[in-house]
Amino acid sequence: MRSLVSLIGFLAGIGVALAWVVTTPKTIAAASLAPHTPDLANGREMFYAGGCAACHATPGEEDRTKLGGGHGLKSPFGTFYAPNISPDPDDGIGRWSEAQFLTAVLRGTSPAGEHYYPAFPYTSYKRMKVEDVRDLYAFMKTLPPVKGRPRGHDVPFPFNIRRAIGAWKFLYMDDKPFAADGSKSEDWNRGAYLVNGPSHCAECHSPRNFLGAIIPSQRFAGGPDFESSGWVPNITQKTLGDYTEDDFAYLLETGQTLKDSVGGGMVAVIRNTSQLTEADRKAMAVYLKSLPPVEGPPRPERK
Repeated sequence: MRSLVSLIGFLAGIGVALAWVVTTPKTIAAASLAPHTPDLANGREMFYAGGCAACHATPGEEDRTKLGGGHGLKSPFGTFYAPNISPDPDDGIGRWSEAQFLTAVLRGTSPAGEHYYPAFPYTSYKRMKVEDVRDLYAFMKTLPPVKGRPRGHDVPFPFNIRRAIGAWKFLYMDDKPFAADGSKSEDWNRGAYLVNGPSHCAECHSPRNFLGAIIPSQRFAGGPDFESSGWVPNITQKTLGDYTEDDFAYLLETGQTLKDSVGGGMVAVIRNTSQLTEADRKAMAVYLKSLPPVEGPPRPERK
């Protein structure tokens, strides 16, 4: 019996140690970064491609570069409030080092060494090139500082245990960067990078499982919109087969669809994509048009 108890205790200890290792937040060391001369124009492009202002702009503020945060993102796990990411040294990210910024964007880890909730779409941002994130960091340093910190997240137990997010990352987040497809055109690869990386389109346009992870087989096939209690449309050729590449590009520039104009959260998205270069909107259009038809989850009947 003593031997059995000892064995159980030993195995339990190993399990705890493995769980601790698995859930340890990952970071990027400053020493691992090569010298880099920032390209502010590219940083601006990444800022708008990434939709930073859509969540982090101060609510009611006309200047969308004032990133005081405060926007609430509703989810089945609680409501997450976007933080201040302006260059303010006390309430924003003004004291963050470049390595801390890269760690947050690419690894989902805060400067304090805690996991960020994946409401911050680092599961897509992880595909970004390190150089692009470094340029983004430099550009954001040029934006106006904003005082004040938004309220904390409203997330009940057990979802407020941040260490557990490490297990979620272990299951659903890999460290693979974006890989170009040599059989595709330059426009297609650029569009694939923008759509799947900084623009994180799948984060809203895909259904999720009970743990809040995107269902890979239904990527881009639409699903519930928890913010508005509405529905995010399927953007594959299943429903948008009539769209041409030019139609997609025009939508990203103006918000005009074939029959109407976008609404809801897409209004903020178009504010960002309209600021991209024409070449990048075209590239995104080429990729979006190439998405094969995917059957999405059944949309509930309107009451």
